[in-house]
Amino acid sequence: MSLSARWVLLALLLGAALGSRLAWLWQASELQARAAGYDRQLAKIELEHSREREAAAGAALDQLAVQQDARRNLEDRLQQQDQSHWKEMNDAQQAQASLRDRLATADVRLSVLVAARTIAASSRDGGVRTPNGTTRVVDGALRAQLEPAHARRIIAITDEGDRGLIALKACQAYVREVTKQ
Repeated sequence: MSLSARWVLLALLLGAALGSRLAWLWQASELQARAAGYDRQLAKIELEHSREREAAAGAALDQLAVQQDARRNLEDRLQQQDQSHWKEMNDAQQAQASLRDRLATADVRLSVLVAARTIAASSRDGGVRTPNGTTRVVDGALRAQLEPAHARRIIAITDEGDRGLIALKACQAYVREVTKQ
């Protein structure tokens, strides 16, 4: 091969190598540009996603705050009702204790209405007659006084009944408040 053919061949080889290298550089820069575009798109998507997550977290926190406020309000109302019912229960117990004390000191006597025919029938049949001073007429009605022991038992029964009714009222108020939500 001649020298000029060698130079041409060498020039062709150098041109091919240089062209190949330039093609590789062009492809690499193209890939870098595409990668940068993808990175920008991913960054944009990530930013949008993080904003959505922040908005959802903010909404969840707002909802939690509303629920906590509602719970605090309910707890406050229930506490007020509880105090009211305990005061009512305490007042009823004090009234019962006062009545028991008055019965014990004979300030007050319990009496019951007695049908006039019952007394007459028991007197005719040989039944127990009412002792003197145990019956009297009040507003035209015949009444018999109860023995103190029986009066105390009646007061104890009414005391338990009053406490039961107050407790039932408190339970009903609690259920109404809780189900109001």
